[in-house]
Amino acid sequence: QVQLVESGGGLVQAGGSLRLSCAASGGTLTNNGMGWFRQAPGQERAFVAAITWNGDNTYYADSVKGRFTISRDNAKNTVYLQMNSLKPEDTAVYYCAASDLGSPRNFDWVPVYDYWGQGTQVTVSS
Repeated sequence: QVQLVESGGGLVQAGGSLRLSCAASGGTLTNNGMGWFRQAPGQERAFVAAITWNGDNTYYADSVKGRFTISRDNAKNTVYLQMNSLKPEDTAVYYCAASDLGSPRNFDWVPVYDYWGQGTQVTVSS
């Protein structure tokens, strides 16, 4: 059973940057499509970014395109989310997720993902 642990969240001023990490244990992520989602208070969990098993393809929500970058290091069993030019509306709990599909077609759909981390809080002050 793959377990995912996110880290790197925190409090940052608008315009600042953070890098989130998602480390896996209990298994490898080599063949898994990976995604990042976020959930703000009172809102549904929303897609942020996704990457295929080999890193060849990445996908982003329109709201973060050009500011966030998803990447992975399969040797380290870790996925990253570099977040630049942060805005107060980026404030949320960020979740890492792994799909048993290497290249899920519906990469922005919560049910596609089989494993989830516990989340890390990102707060952007204005």
